[in-house]
Amino acid sequence: MEGCLELIHRVPGATPQLDALEERTLIRQAQRGDRAAFEQLVRLHEGGVLRLALQMVRSEEEAKDIYQEAFLKIYRSLGRFRFESRFSTWMYRVVMNVCLDHLRRAGTRREVQAPESEPGQAEFFHTLPEERPALNPERALQGREVQRRIQAALTRLSPRERLVFELKHYQGMKLRAIGDYCGTSEQTAKNCLFRATQKLRLELKEIA
Repeated sequence: MEGCLELIHRVPGATPQLDALEERTLIRQAQRGDRAAFEQLVRLHEGGVLRLALQMVRSEEEAKDIYQEAFLKIYRSLGRFRFESRFSTWMYRVVMNVCLDHLRRAGTRREVQAPESEPGQAEFFHTLPEERPALNPERALQGREVQRRIQAALTRLSPRERLVFELKHYQGMKLRAIGDYCGTSEQTAKNCLFRATQKLRLELKEIA
């Protein structure tokens, strides 16, 4: 365990490129206690984990804490991975649970019940004013204020609503993939996104 702690406290380096068979071999070796194999798995996925954590908490120090906690949990539970899904899917479920726990500890208010989904509704970001400054200082200032208001509003979403919204709009993930990573259905992810979007519309209605 001490070796693992040393490993996940280091600064992320270059990401190796492996095919599916090579990754599967590494996972098998790591499950048998091979520290070098686990280190290579960390290097393979650390960039995505750190980016997701930073997107969620907007703080480098907090993101590093999530990064370290997530890889410790992955290390401890790796023996339970049974290759029934992609390793990245299983791993990101662990990371997302760590992010949700972190947001809950930070005092984000509890989740509310999901209303009925409204398919075909315009994306929330499409209703916001254009933010590119186009060499106009007043426009640039307005764009920064819009971003500040959006980030403040995001902190008032429930942890799961915020996570789904961030993954959809900032990570560009499809709802089906978000559902897979969260261990739920595409429809549940869609309802959660709708709920988050409606809350943000109310929070930002004067600038939309």
